[in-house]
Amino acid sequence: MGIVAGLDSSPDFTRIVVCDTDTGAVLRQGYAPHPVDGADGAARPSDIDPQAWLLSLGEAAGGGLLEGVQAIGVSSQQNALVPLDAQGNTVRPAMVGGDRRAQVAAADLIDGLGGREEWARAVGAVPQAAHPVTKLRWLAKTDPDAAHRTAALLQAHDWLVWQLLGRPGRRTTDRGGASGTGYWSAAQGGYRHDLVELALGHRTLLPDVIGPSEAAGTTPEGLLISAGTGETMAAAFGLGIGLGDAVVSLGASGSVMAVHPEALVDQSGMITSLADATGMHLPVVTTLNAVRTLRGAAELLGLGDLEALSELAVKSTPGAHGLVMLPYLEGERTPNLPHTAGTLAGLRRESMRPEHLARAAFEGMLCGLADALDVLRGRGVEVRRLFLLGAAAELAAVQAAAPALFGVQIVVPQPADYAAIGAARQAAWALGVSQGSLDPRTPPAWQQPAAQVLEPGEELAVGQAVRQQYVSVREQTHPGAFRS
Repeated sequence: MGIVAGLDSSPDFTRIVVCDTDTGAVLRQGYAPHPVDGADGAARPSDIDPQAWLLSLGEAAGGGLLEGVQAIGVSSQQNALVPLDAQGNTVRPAMVGGDRRAQVAAADLIDGLGGREEWARAVGAVPQAAHPVTKLRWLAKTDPDAAHRTAALLQAHDWLVWQLLGRPGRRTTDRGGASGTGYWSAAQGGYRHDLVELALGHRTLLPDVIGPSEAAGTTPEGLLISAGTGETMAAAFGLGIGLGDAVVSLGASGSVMAVHPEALVDQSGMITSLADATGMHLPVVTTLNAVRTLRGAAELLGLGDLEALSELAVKSTPGAHGLVMLPYLEGERTPNLPHTAGTLAGLRRESMRPEHLARAAFEGMLCGLADALDVLRGRGVEVRRLFLLGAAAELAAVQAAAPALFGVQIVVPQPADYAAIGAARQAAWALGVSQGSLDPRTPPAWQQPAAQVLEPGEELAVGQAVRQQYVSVREQTHPGAFRS
């Protein structure tokens, strides 16, 4: 039996899992928080010294956690950009997170290339404030000296892999990480150096993009380091999703992603065409409003938490007595309505009860995500099974409504750090290929995560009626929103 480790460096913590190479069983784990900024310790910084990631990694790996490990895979927060000078030193702190500072820069880039459609054709994504290419534009505008000294670019997992290998001359990344930069095309499989120049003002060195089962290198001690990837791709790999599977993630905002054999070019900009960690593609559609909708409803109703909101919602019935909530509380990205507001329709005397409002909030959130899923289906993405992730996936009201509203089997996996598990699985794949025991085209078949499985059953027709009620209100309020 061999053992490998997966390292997930998220925005808030480092988690390490040590796994059996054959089954994926987690043998031991390590954890350490990342430093936070702000006097109250609550604010997440937009800039961070990458050395903090290494310190957290070292703390998480303490106590002999990695003893006997033969290979390590690295997953890390996406969109974290590390600019380096000609000597390989950081020019400035890494730019992480959504980074609202770069919103104007995103608009500049869109105009600079000739519009959203041109970006979608070029790299499969329209620049958002979080994208590394947008951060480059912001850097060029706000700190020209740092921009001028930037000679090379890495993302968080690229930088960690490079550090673990002792900062060799060659720097690498993977398809998944590269596809989120805004200057690498998943459809073409190559960099758009001209877009780096458009954003930064000059070209830089970019890491070599290596295959999913390739090793980035070996440490002097003989420890193999795999390619690494972004958290989204690692989590999908850790879950073991494949063709016919989709994942709905319930955070404050929401996302729907699915495995697909080809890159999707979507000129509306609603689909971000990412690559996955296996050689396939991972189209993603995001919504701005998911659990924030539930939290808003809970506050309006004077409830202390989402569990209480769920308990109230299940006292209502499907359709919430005709009450429909369009959950566009922060504007919306899917459909593209950045300046709109939410809508509460169907107010009648009999529907004006707390339990119906609670139910409408859950149904509105899920219908908004079903709209996002339909964007993928409309482009030929097959979805037979849907994984539901996030703490809200455990709520009774979500589990009661989701199967019928999405119209497919729902899988609610047991909570785990699937990004770290996916990184470990990548390490096991690279190790097996290096030893000649695994095919470079076929990842190791690890055990599926423990999960609750929910079927649409007899409620499917009811769910589709609820969905149609929602679509009717959406079309009346925002006609043609999905045709723009």
